[in-house]
Amino acid sequence: MAKPPAPKSADTGERIAKVLAHAGVASRREAERMIEEGRVSLNGKVLKTPAVKVGPGDDVRVDGKPIAEKPPTRLWRHHKPDGLVTTHADPQGRETVFQALPKDMGRVISIGRLDLTSEGLLLLTNDGELARVLELPSTGWTRRYRVRAYGDITEEAIQKLKNGITVEGVKYGPIEVVVDRRTGSNTWLNVGLKEGKNREVRKVLSAVGLTVNRLLRTAYGPFQLGALEKGKTEEIRRSVLREQLGKLYPLDADGYPLKDGGKAADNTGRAVSRPAKPRPAKPHSTKPRGSNPGKRPDNKARKPDAHHRRKP
Repeated sequence: MAKPPAPKSADTGERIAKVLAHAGVASRREAERMIEEGRVSLNGKVLKTPAVKVGPGDDVRVDGKPIAEKPPTRLWRHHKPDGLVTTHADPQGRETVFQALPKDMGRVISIGRLDLTSEGLLLLTNDGELARVLELPSTGWTRRYRVRAYGDITEEAIQKLKNGITVEGVKYGPIEVVVDRRTGSNTWLNVGLKEGKNREVRKVLSAVGLTVNRLLRTAYGPFQLGALEKGKTEEIRRSVLREQLGKLYPLDADGYPLKDGGKAADNTGRAVSRPAKPRPAKPHSTKPRGSNPGKRPDNKARKPDAHHRRKP
């Protein structure tokens, strides 16, 4: 009589939401909502809670379809125009950022958001776990903005923002504000912050008497908007991505996330060894031995001419 399979340890495998994020299905938060909606199954059983771990060989499906093998991590810069919402589906039927992206990008996730009337740099990735890491304030990456606001700002208000401010019960961390120039009744500012809470720039500037009428994100950590045209998307080269992410989210040479021990991870987050790419064999020379130019066919040294011979 065959023995029943041993129950899996609760300490093995990876949380289902993390697995879905690694596979590029959705961010962890979105994956948890999908589970609550009954769209995710594990080994044929519909999940009702995200408090489940996935082990080797488990069959994970979303809407009845198995999740794909994890692709290499990729990252794009996108210049978001105003008038688009940063969501995959808008209940009000408004046009979204993702509808305007090239179709060959596949499903991607935004790293942070820009609201309807905001524009500028939006980072996109196919790796939900990377999106989660880069959104964390503990990552320490600064988001930089060019802001045009109605009104004037005092040095006292700038210092207040630098020390952190509480608005409507929400505490915001230190915010850098530098006045660029004043044009009529508007003031142009350069703003830097690390948290990126919902509508943070607009709310904190409103608290010190300014009304934002244009907001353009120019940088997210080391990645710059630069001269990228409005509405355009450009992929960041893998070598640049690996260099900038460093130990924060290490990738192997093929773009797969590395885990402990310097190994790449599979869809369950387990470290796996990737076989080294075979080097192409060097073709054998078809020339006969001794046929190199400048050498005699018999490979013997040439005798010196008579006038070069040493006298006895």
